[in-house]
Amino acid sequence: MTKSRATLVGFSAVLMWGLLAFLSKTAGDVPPLQLTAMSFFIGGLVGLASWLFRRDAARALLGLSWQVWALYVGGLFGCHLLYFIAVRNAPIVEVSLIAYLWPLLIVVFSAFMPGARLRFHHIVGVLLGLAGAFLVISKGQGLSLANGLQPGHLIALPYAVLWAAFSVTIKRYGAIPSDVVAGFCLACAALSGASHFFAETTLWSMSPVQWTAIVALGVLPMGAAFYAWDFGMKHGDSMILGAASYTAPLLSTGVLLLAGMASYHWSIAVASLLITAGAVIAAKDMIFRPA
Repeated sequence: MTKSRATLVGFSAVLMWGLLAFLSKTAGDVPPLQLTAMSFFIGGLVGLASWLFRRDAARALLGLSWQVWALYVGGLFGCHLLYFIAVRNAPIVEVSLIAYLWPLLIVVFSAFMPGARLRFHHIVGVLLGLAGAFLVISKGQGLSLANGLQPGHLIALPYAVLWAAFSVTIKRYGAIPSDVVAGFCLACAALSGASHFFAETTLWSMSPVQWTAIVALGVLPMGAAFYAWDFGMKHGDSMILGAASYTAPLLSTGVLLLAGMASYHWSIAVASLLITAGAVIAAKDMIFRPA
């Protein structure tokens, strides 16, 4: 597969993450760690289905070093744990504004990878995307921290750094097939379930709509998206993926608008232009290259 196509595969993860807020809201009042455990478990099953066509996947997974296991499980589980702690200890809008520094950090970190070269248009593209993401999340009000600096604000920044570092580091392990991510998802499900057992009360009485949302959450944003992101970061252009990741909050807001869970604001239109322009500028080498 060409680098351009691998980048598009990675971008499909961003599209699926655009459903994350809608599906999470539809899932209702399920405790966060329980929801994470259920979603990771379903996401792991999605990957296991591919093992029917590649019988040596389990052997490849078990043959990986403890460093690789630590990287994947720490990255996937650690990031989600930090995010949930952050949103519980500060307003979610303010946390989101800080957390969405991770696409910018991916572009910066990618510049230090062997063979990578940070160009001016990458910087322009990711800054436009960052401006658009801040605009759509804050509705033009910016990051005010009206109630002062809270613990959630301090935790949101390590989340952004960890997810960016994880995303760029897996590029070093391009020889590891992406279908083994199923094992890491199941390990994260076990850790999330154990954390839920000690910190939350289990909720099983849910409506069919809630169960449908949980299954969809596990299949797409917490399942297939991880496999696509892993493949795209390993074999695609990580700088383009970083800039294009600012599409996620815009898509998320659009889905919530269509579902009647959010109201329209002028900032959405402006953010659309900024994020689209940023993605096109960052990917100009791939889009406008000579045939």
